[in-house]
Amino acid sequence: MEANTPAFLAHRSIGRGKMSFINYAAREIICKVVYYGPGMGGKTTNLQYIYGQTAPDRRGKMVSLPNETERTLFFDFLPLNIGDIKGFRTRFHLYTVPGQQFYDASRRLVLKGVDGIVFVADSQVDRMEENLESFKSLDENLKEEGYDLHQIPIVFQYNKRDIPNPIPLKVLHDELNSFGAPELEAVAVEGRGVFDTLKEVSKGIFKSLRS
Repeated sequence: MEANTPAFLAHRSIGRGKMSFINYAAREIICKVVYYGPGMGGKTTNLQYIYGQTAPDRRGKMVSLPNETERTLFFDFLPLNIGDIKGFRTRFHLYTVPGQQFYDASRRLVLKGVDGIVFVADSQVDRMEENLESFKSLDENLKEEGYDLHQIPIVFQYNKRDIPNPIPLKVLHDELNSFGAPELEAVAVEGRGVFDTLKEVSKGIFKSLRS
């Protein structure tokens, strides 16, 4: 435990570069999930839907940090029926990152202490290059913070699947997910696939914690 960490709040290493916080007073493990992806791809929509569908007594206040083109959002919530780990319930801190490339420093800051990642890819054909650029920056920023993209729990959400002629799933898989991480289709604006995605990344974090 670091000298400036309160006695009731400790952190525990769960792999190179990974850290999960434990609040002993509340008997909670606090896990950080970051939604990453290109600008306007659906990251904010995911968080807004989760927030809107979560009972007020199970979530904290949503914090919005605006910039010129996008917002970085954050809130914490205590999900139901997700199980516990050795008597500790799990609280999640959910974050988005700015999608624009010139906010890379902000992205790295948000990634500090991350336990799991949701990469939200845009299914519009003309956004494929931005998907690839964003994924490349994710890999580079994780390395900067001491993480291995292939070791951290990550889920791919292919959003906007309701549009005409979306990018084929095989193309998205081949270009982004060569290592076979979980992947789901979504229409975040309607809530389709939003909680399924969160459940999938939660499963990955739980597996990592228990190991």
